[in-house]
Amino acid sequence: MTTRGVLYVHSAPRALCPHIEWAVAGVLGARVSLDWTKQPASPGTWRAELSWQGEPATASKLASALRGWHLLRFEVTSEPSPAAEGERYSCTPELGIYHAVTGIHGDIMIPEDRLRAAADRSARGESDLQAEIAGLLGKPWDDELEPFRHAGDGAPVRWLHQVV
Repeated sequence: MTTRGVLYVHSAPRALCPHIEWAVAGVLGARVSLDWTKQPASPGTWRAELSWQGEPATASKLASALRGWHLLRFEVTSEPSPAAEGERYSCTPELGIYHAVTGIHGDIMIPEDRLRAAADRSARGESDLQAEIAGLLGKPWDDELEPFRHAGDGAPVRWLHQVV
């Protein structure tokens, strides 16, 4: 079984670009050469997109390979398949990494134990329920990445299939 997904590198310093390509190539098992364009939302940084096809765990492996670089903003998505739910990873220097399971229509699926824990913290007065739910849905990451997403409209996308 395979799935498809997209890697969005929203902003990266120029010196990091070849390292990103090497890390992605290591996960996909094929040479990767991304079409880097300037990121207008953050002068001095570059952006790229890569559509991929591979095993259902590929999104997780890509996110793990890229998560350690502090100045990098990225997202990795994978579509649901008969063998696995979809996934979304978002990462920013300030917030770190966010992971969500996504359903067939792209909705974020929050496990009931996480919802119960958020409601319990709110009931004890430890947190605000709205803020808890926003965090579970990835709103802080969306808020930070939105200007970078719009700056990439019309950018080239390259397809790459994982060697299996």
